Amino acid sequence: MQWWFVGAAALAGCFIAVQAAANSAFRASLDSPWYAAFFSITGTMVCAVLFLICLRPPLPTSGILRTTQWWNWIGGPLGAAFVLSGTLLVPRLGTATFLAAAVAGQLTCALVIDHFGLMNINQHSISLGRLLGVVLVVSGVLAVKYL
Repeated sequence: MQWWFVGAAALAGCFIAVQAAANSAFRASLDSPWYAAFFSITGTMVCAVLFLICLRPPLPTSGILRTTQWWNWIGGPLGAAFVLSGTLLVPRLGTATFLAAAVAGQLTCALVIDHFGLMNINQHSISLGRLLGVVLVVSGVLAVKYL
């Protein structure tokens, strides 16, 4: 079952690659990275609203909303920053280099989050194998960019 999850994550990675290329093309069409990011994020909101309308999950209570940790609220702004960074950087770096560098940054940060068990994530210590994985990904970024 774990391989199915890994495959699903890889598919999500494909979506991100297509999204970055589409947003870059949108930027060129609109002649604005700002509006390309805005309309991309608007599409995300429309999909989220349709999802909620169709599934009708129960609303969280105001008490639950008030007691969530501050960092629970940063996902949306960080996602918007990622979309905007793609519209700005993909034309300069290319989709592959942008995403390779993004994955290297994600993996490095994820290793720290896992190691310290930050943000209520189960703790997974840094090991030689995990560190080697990050080094290989960073090496991959260099290969994609310069070879």
